[in-house]
Amino acid sequence: MYATDPTAPPLNIEIEIRRLLDLMPATGRMLTKILSKPGQSSVIDAALPKPWASNRPIAINFDLWSQLTQPEQDLLLLRTTCWVTGVKWLRPNWMQGAVAIGALGTGIELLQGDPIGILIAGGLTALAANQIWRKNYSARTELEADEAALRVAQRRGYDEAGAARALLTAIEHVAQIEGRTTLSFTELVRSQNLRMLSGLSPVSVPETARQD
Repeated sequence: MYATDPTAPPLNIEIEIRRLLDLMPATGRMLTKILSKPGQSSVIDAALPKPWASNRPIAINFDLWSQLTQPEQDLLLLRTTCWVTGVKWLRPNWMQGAVAIGALGTGIELLQGDPIGILIAGGLTALAANQIWRKNYSARTELEADEAALRVAQRRGYDEAGAARALLTAIEHVAQIEGRTTLSFTELVRSQNLRMLSGLSPVSVPETARQD
């Protein structure tokens, strides 16, 4: 069981946000924005950013956040930052190309008033966009975000094993705080990888788990 220190002073949100911004890599400070969301049920949340968004919000419920240890906070923030800044909508591949072509085709068909063309072009856009969404939430992407966070943490004074243990306990602690009795499949895969990286287990994640 986890317990918070009842003698600890109340968290000053403005000071904590400044601390977290200092912790972030430079790309995180440029691309993200930390928001206080006292009403949200999750400890920390970052939605898949829109292609046109000028910044990528990271929403934190600081009442729940204060129940984590500082190493857990640090690694959870770094991990979320690495995930949200790692989303690449403009990386050239067939999915992004299909979205662009489909959107262009939809616009042309709308101008021409062709209902069948609109359905085909719109369907292509939706299919490709769904594939992009799935890729950014895949186990491979989630594992890469964890490992990127560990690398940043090492530049902030953590050793790899200690950072991996902090992120591992953060996953477990967040589930408890949010009232979840079990971890998701992806969280279980991530936890096993972090146990291996922290030296708690010799068993690595199967390579098939990293395939999109």
